[in-house]
Amino acid sequence: MKNKKLSADLTAFLPLLSGSIWLGAYILRMFISYELFDVDMNLLINPDLQNLNGFLLAFTPAVNTTFIVYIIFIITFTLFLMTSKISLKENGWLFIITLIVYITLPFEVYLMTIDYKIILQLDFANTTDSNYVISLIRDRFVNLSSFPVIIILSYCSAYFFIIFKPLMRKKTDEN
Repeated sequence: MKNKKLSADLTAFLPLLSGSIWLGAYILRMFISYELFDVDMNLLINPDLQNLNGFLLAFTPAVNTTFIVYIIFIITFTLFLMTSKISLKENGWLFIITLIVYITLPFEVYLMTIDYKIILQLDFANTTDSNYVISLIRDRFVNLSSFPVIIILSYCSAYFFIIFKPLMRKKTDEN
């Protein structure tokens, strides 16, 4: 019985941990990305940026972390939903979180295809073509421009739902 409780707690803890790490790395990555471009000049490279290779070196861990930890988050969240005995019908807070995760999943997978190209260029290429990497980063901004902000706000609201658990069906005495 104790092992069953431990595994249930672990399957609840892992998506929360990986989601928190992913969200933090995602926010950090957005801050780093916004420093690359001068917003007033139609997404041209910031003229104050002196060392482009140093920027890409600082950008690499953020891209790698968001890519890997998001995959872990989706897998552990799905395992949590399959193994937990929590009813989505009776727990509206979990239903809303599930909607947030799975509705944003296709858009994030699309952005991850761009991230995969960036990772291949930054980590595995013999010589990094910085212009190609910058064009990929620019593509993330152009294709789904406001989506990263929406996803950050949505996942932050998920923490509100986890803490306060609104929309939870109250059990009544049926005696």
